[in-house]
Amino acid sequence: MQSVCIICLILRAASFGLAFHVASPFSRQAATTTTTNYREGTQLHAEIERESEKKRVVVIGNGMVGQRFMENLISLDTEKKCIISTFCEEPRAAYNRVKLTSYFETRNPSALSMTSEFDVEGRTPWYAKNNVELLLNDKAVALDTKAKTVTGASGKTLAYDVLVFATGSYPFVPPIPGKQRPGVFVYRTIEDLESMLAYVKEHNVQSAAVIGGGLLGLEAAKAVADMKVQSHIVEFAPILMCRQIDQGGHDVLVRKIEDMGLRVHCGARTQAFVGKDGTTDNESTSPVSALRFSNEGWEDLPVQMVVVSAGIKPRDDLAKGTDIAVGERGGILVDEQLRTSVDGVYAIGEIALYNNFIYGLIAPGYDMASVCSKVVAQDELGMNLDLKEEPAFTGADLSTKLKLLGCDVASFGENQPSPDDPDVSSLTWNDPLCGIYRKLIFNKAGTRLRGGILVGDAGDYSRLHALAIKGDVLPENPATLLAPPSARGEVETTQELSSARSTQICSCNDVTRGHIEDTIKELGVEKATLKAVKTCSKAGTGCGGCEPDVKLILKQELEKLGGSLSNHLCEHFAYSRPELMAMVRTDSDPSSVDSFGKILHKHGKGDGCEICKPTVASILASVYNGQILDDGRDALQDTNDRSLANMQRGGTYSVVPRVPGGELTPNQLIRMGEVAKEYGLYTKITGGQRIDLFGAAKYQLPDIWEKLGDVGLESGHAYGKALRTVKSCVGSTWCRYGVQDSVGFAIRVENRYKGIRSPHKMKSAVSGCARECAEAQSKDFGLIATENGYNLYVGGNGGVNPVHAQLLAADIDDDTVIRYLDRYIMYYILTADRLERTAPWQAKLPSGKNGGGPIEHLKEVIIEDSLGICEELDRRMQYLVNTYHDEWAEVVKDPKRRAKFKQFINTDEVQTREEMMEFINQRGQVRPTNWREDGEFQTNWRNEETDVFARSQKSWVKVGLTSDFAQNVGSAILYGESQLAVFNNAKLGEWYCTQNMCPHKQAFVLSQGIIGDVDGISKVACPLHKKQFSLANGQQLDGDLSIIAFPVKIEGDNVMVELPLEAEVNAILGTSGLRVQSSCIDITGTSLEHDILNSVKNSSMTSV
Repeated sequence: MQSVCIICLILRAASFGLAFHVASPFSRQAATTTTTNYREGTQLHAEIERESEKKRVVVIGNGMVGQRFMENLISLDTEKKCIISTFCEEPRAAYNRVKLTSYFETRNPSALSMTSEFDVEGRTPWYAKNNVELLLNDKAVALDTKAKTVTGASGKTLAYDVLVFATGSYPFVPPIPGKQRPGVFVYRTIEDLESMLAYVKEHNVQSAAVIGGGLLGLEAAKAVADMKVQSHIVEFAPILMCRQIDQGGHDVLVRKIEDMGLRVHCGARTQAFVGKDGTTDNESTSPVSALRFSNEGWEDLPVQMVVVSAGIKPRDDLAKGTDIAVGERGGILVDEQLRTSVDGVYAIGEIALYNNFIYGLIAPGYDMASVCSKVVAQDELGMNLDLKEEPAFTGADLSTKLKLLGCDVASFGENQPSPDDPDVSSLTWNDPLCGIYRKLIFNKAGTRLRGGILVGDAGDYSRLHALAIKGDVLPENPATLLAPPSARGEVETTQELSSARSTQICSCNDVTRGHIEDTIKELGVEKATLKAVKTCSKAGTGCGGCEPDVKLILKQELEKLGGSLSNHLCEHFAYSRPELMAMVRTDSDPSSVDSFGKILHKHGKGDGCEICKPTVASILASVYNGQILDDGRDALQDTNDRSLANMQRGGTYSVVPRVPGGELTPNQLIRMGEVAKEYGLYTKITGGQRIDLFGAAKYQLPDIWEKLGDVGLESGHAYGKALRTVKSCVGSTWCRYGVQDSVGFAIRVENRYKGIRSPHKMKSAVSGCARECAEAQSKDFGLIATENGYNLYVGGNGGVNPVHAQLLAADIDDDTVIRYLDRYIMYYILTADRLERTAPWQAKLPSGKNGGGPIEHLKEVIIEDSLGICEELDRRMQYLVNTYHDEWAEVVKDPKRRAKFKQFINTDEVQTREEMMEFINQRGQVRPTNWREDGEFQTNWRNEETDVFARSQKSWVKVGLTSDFAQNVGSAILYGESQLAVFNNAKLGEWYCTQNMCPHKQAFVLSQGIIGDVDGISKVACPLHKKQFSLANGQQLDGDLSIIAFPVKIEGDNVMVELPLEAEVNAILGTSGLRVQSSCIDITGTSLEHDILNSVKNSSMTSV
């Protein structure tokens, strides 16, 4: 069994010998090589010994379930006791077959990958990284269970210690005459889709039939419709999805489907696939032209393509002919541990026949993979997993919730009990006008929900599913469960927002409510999306803090117009933040959702954008709490988080150390003063009792924080959506009215929750007595001391819409305060929308069981544990507290992290803040000069010509190595005195180069923006005001500005940019000419500009 592995190591040993032989004529090099190879030979011998002790696990099939098994086993095999090999007969590694129809959105197989981007060979880095041997395009064709070997179609034979069948199934094709014809396809793989697309194009297919009206058949019908082909669903049974729904559900579903232009034919007995030559035999190769039925009176259905999706059959051919027991109707027999009849051989997924049943859904397959990996690790590899009970697969819940062809379809529990079951009573809701059908099945007494069918509105599926599966207690009147959420008339409680048209909503762009309302009316119901409203009104396009208000107004106005607001995060995720957070935190395989790429792959599409990337970054921080600059997470961060500092006017940054409770030592005050003097920083006391230092360049930040860290100052997280400050009065330690040590407790509270990322910023305060000097009741959470402890207030808010906090608990001790705060903050983190402060989030919560509004609901959840989630809330908060790290301390001590703050990739030269913007004196300090109003000089910069360098002589200039440029972000380079931005979109394999100056306010910041896409167009969002620019042509996507783009190519490891002469680029993009100052001459588009360009045509280029 170990021969293959040892042979590989022997070949490696031979290569060392070859290296020695080549080196030997050169005495000095030979001596070095001899010593090296002796050492490597000794290491190699030890490695051979270690490898010989490992067991080989061979997985036949690299589909979703096989891949999940390997991931699970690798996570369990911490001691590296096994080597894994997997046969994959397809031309690419594992991909998400469940989302196959989404392939049409991108035509990019990598969008479906189970791990990461595919390379040209169809592989991903995951396999090499985890030492998994991936045998692509190699179908396992022979198995010898006595010799314990598997042979692939390539002729390669692998010995195994453990064998896992994960071969899945293949589409069942009924024995219909004509199935051999061109134009008849099955729906299973990416290649199937590509073949269909090619056939549609080549044969001008106008109409196609899908044989099968089950889950896969309806998915296939959608795929056909996505090809812009008339789709006919042909089902033998009298109703669609006969295993999931009944006649009533079928009727509603058919209406929904046919409203979309598809046609449904149930009870259809397909007799033959007719060829163009009119034949109906099993020999003709004439392309298909029609379906013929045996139904009396049915005419032929003209189609030019047929897709068969009539069920599945287990792929058990390899097991047949061996001593592995196979079921009469197919499938490998397995027990609860997924063992087959042969020792050391297991089967999982659609190949496994458990209790005479094949499970064709992915969830049971993943359950099998989980059980099997534990059994193999424990029984075959000898690992001690310290399990309380033996892992076992005892069946699966077959409940499903899908969106088929745009229609909610769900079934759960016993949705179709036997007709002779005496303990059944049911309630039915049938609304043909709204296209909603619901059937709830109870026991006769009405005390238990047994199951149900939901079509058209499954918004409460999770609740109903839990009632049926977990047997939870039903409401006093179970009939209240029947009505769909859309018909209950329940209106969400929202924060109070003034209805006056003059109310200012967006302070960044001075946009009133009236202007937003007018914008929505002009756009109309169909076009008034959040993105469109923000683009047209400019509201929410600045700091983004008013976006929840904009969204609320949009919701209210759309309802007035008869429409509704989508809660989708953006075009890349069809979920809200709470929904996405729930999917991440409850995923059975955390390793599959621990990065943006994995979450996007699993739950989204496209490349991401400036909305979803920071949102997912926040979710990852709240769940896993890794360093936000590591493992590519810096590419997700909004402007401030990426730099661990707030970007200010002119592209400089502020430095805000944490001052817990407002308490500082004299040495810390002195050091802040010294730093401010050394770097010329403007200093100011904030409203939260700490000190801001303004005006630092990004490249200066690590040095500044190193000096501050020397006296114990930590990051204040002023840049993050996190806890900012816990303000305090001096309390009982100094004040004659104080009844508690408010400073000490404020410090404890701030140190506990510092650094924890949340949907929006949080502020807190602790007052030492009822005089409330710290203003605790205007904070997200605040404490007011009493003689007996503290009163805890939650959900307060200052800002644009002040809200008074509400009393959650009174007279509680310090530890109880912490426990309740842990739960309150974590409940907020898990369920709030993006950029939603605690006040509007709290206002939207349901009322308590006995009324009393959202605060009573919070008391029930946090104090009484009414939802049974307090243990999870406590555990998650404690994990975040335990894993706290001072982000700036981590940067300062790590050269690689410090390197992220270098100003230019290609040179150590810097351009100071004064070179980019004029700084003026004010009251003994310096600050950046005022920005001009939009439309004045030095704003909305434009070129007179579409391509100002069209007539320039250009050459390819090396600007660095590929390894110099971080992936999926922008990096600045210096060319002459011009700043350019290079964007390495590694996810898509694309490189771009543009000017680094945003034309809106002439700030040199574009390299710090988030890259992503909108409608398939790669873009960058300016970090200052979120202006969107196409990276390909430089056009503004949400306005009429533009930036200059330059071609990029990769030669070996070199990044090359096609550029005009330095002097020409400097004439247009030179920093000195674009410097923002209080007085200026506008030369853009004038004869002076043309004179400059003409004067440098013959000048020589200086190399970078």
